[in-house]
Amino acid sequence: MSAHIPVLLEEVVEGLAVQPGGRYIDCTLGGGGHAAAILEHSSPGGQLLGIDADRSAIGQAGAALASYGDSVLLVNDNFVNLESIARANSFQPVHGILFDLGLSSLQLAAGERGFSFQKDAPLDMRFDNSKGKTAADLVNSLSENGLARILLEYGEERLSRQIARQIVQNRPVSTTLQLAAIVEKAAGGRHGKIHPATRTFQALRIAVNGELDNLKSALLQAIGLLGFEGRLAVITYHSLEDRIVKQVLSEESRDCICPPETLICVCGHKAKLKLINRKVITPQAAEIKRNPRSRSAKLRIAERLMKSNEKFVSIGRYYVLTEVKSSGWRKTSVRRNLQKEVLTM
Repeated sequence: MSAHIPVLLEEVVEGLAVQPGGRYIDCTLGGGGHAAAILEHSSPGGQLLGIDADRSAIGQAGAALASYGDSVLLVNDNFVNLESIARANSFQPVHGILFDLGLSSLQLAAGERGFSFQKDAPLDMRFDNSKGKTAADLVNSLSENGLARILLEYGEERLSRQIARQIVQNRPVSTTLQLAAIVEKAAGGRHGKIHPATRTFQALRIAVNGELDNLKSALLQAIGLLGFEGRLAVITYHSLEDRIVKQVLSEESRDCICPPETLICVCGHKAKLKLINRKVITPQAAEIKRNPRSRSAKLRIAERLMKSNEKFVSIGRYYVLTEVKSSGWRKTSVRRNLQKEVLTM
């Protein structure tokens, strides 16, 4: 099994401004590398809620983080349910939230999951392999137009039509190597270092797991869970997800999001974030050499703002008092008072 190497580890810890006693959420737990670093830097008293849709990741990360005891709470769920997960576990507000999007080394190493064409395996690609349609279901049931749309939208594949046509003509397709060979033929063979099936596999994985549909919702939920000066850090690996992250952070860091032609603001939107890095953070050459999979990583960081006229920020049926700022809201006594305040509203 390939070793799990967390990407941009030092930059994430610094970007989240991890502090002793802080409360943090890792929305894409993976092998637990980022989580371990956050727990180490938030000691003593730090707490971490780890979420992953992949059940096997929960088991592996649980073993890796066992030494942190009850400072860690792991939940097998999709980050699209972030708000309800945090609320159910009384884990809000928090000092920092991390999203490390894309596949982990552990998922790629598990050839039987069908994420990679390095070995022959069933076309599955589900993060949670207990429910939902598989990649095989999609490639064998969708029309040629439907397949081409997925490859173009989620893989930015310029040969989407040719590839979709070849897939339909060679159905049923049931394994990774079978699909990779079909795509290679449609592309006219290999050209360069990147396998021609790379974008097709990316597109199918995104479609199977609803990754882009869930991302914007999860980011907005994350912003609502952050306390004053709490940090949000997001690592992306391809342009589609990075575009969504950039758009959400940009919109939520502006007081007005009306179209440019609107002379007077009518949206009433108020900024909830301050961008920490306007220039995206990327891995240094040494990290890319050590971990080639990090080469496409981009890290964006933002910090939670609260206006002086905000009294409460709603989080489901709970409310965060904006008067409770900075390190104050991590104290047990403050959280108890917050809960009492909610119950009397």
